[in-house]
Amino acid sequence: MIRGINHITLATSDLDRSLAFYRDALGLSVDKTWDAGAYLSAGDMWLCLSPDPATTARADYTHIAFDVSADDFPNMSHRIKATGAQIWKSNRSEGASLYFCDPDGHRLELHVGTLASRLAEMDKELETC
Repeated sequence: MIRGINHITLATSDLDRSLAFYRDALGLSVDKTWDAGAYLSAGDMWLCLSPDPATTARADYTHIAFDVSADDFPNMSHRIKATGAQIWKSNRSEGASLYFCDPDGHRLELHVGTLASRLAEMDKELETC
């Protein structure tokens, strides 16, 4: 039985550039680096950055959403925007969100909220129809 996400691996065209982005802009902790990759963490989530010359950006809605508190959202958003990260979508759903790309074009999101808050908002919307 699946218990949850074990880890996320992202291919990167430039390990040092991606490592700096995830460490400095997103504030992930660097657990280990080596020539062929890096492990970073935030809470229980761990991320592997893996150099890959075939890295290509996706153009669909697939993305990774990072949980952030409402208090930290403004500062985190500012830090990400200050890197020049591409903003790929405007938020139209419950909870504050910033949709941005990492240096390799992976689509990411900062999100304030939980599944419970999202479902409650959907229920309210259905009641008004």
